[in-house]
Amino acid sequence: MHNFPVKLPLRIDWSEMDLFGHVNNVTYFKYIQASRVNYWELSGLAGSFSKTKIGPILLSTSCQFLTPLFYPGNIVVECRIEFIKNTSFGIHHRILNEQSQVAAEAHDVIVNFDFNKNEKSAISEQFRKAAEDIEGREFPVS
Repeated sequence: MHNFPVKLPLRIDWSEMDLFGHVNNVTYFKYIQASRVNYWELSGLAGSFSKTKIGPILLSTSCQFLTPLFYPGNIVVECRIEFIKNTSFGIHHRILNEQSQVAAEAHDVIVNFDFNKNEKSAISEQFRKAAEDIEGREFPVS
């Protein structure tokens, strides 16, 4: 089992509560998005997009809600790469509550996209290398 090397601490905001007194399910996806974008920034994907107009686009995301979150509180969203293929990669996220319990798990599939040509593009070696450096493990070309 691989660890989750990228951790993003976030504060739960009162506005994220729903009628039933816990964090609304839609907000979990906001936390997951923040984690995803954080990884893109750490790996250089966000920066290279501004130069090339080639970058990540979300193909799918899913979330399994395990335990409710409440205000006031803090969470940590941690993530790791699940796989890197030719034109796509996956990210596994975990949202931890203040007791370090897993409140939710999410999985994203990201496609590398060339916005100039409006088509998928190969994952760059720069991203693969950055992910390997961040994660401390290799991602063989598959």
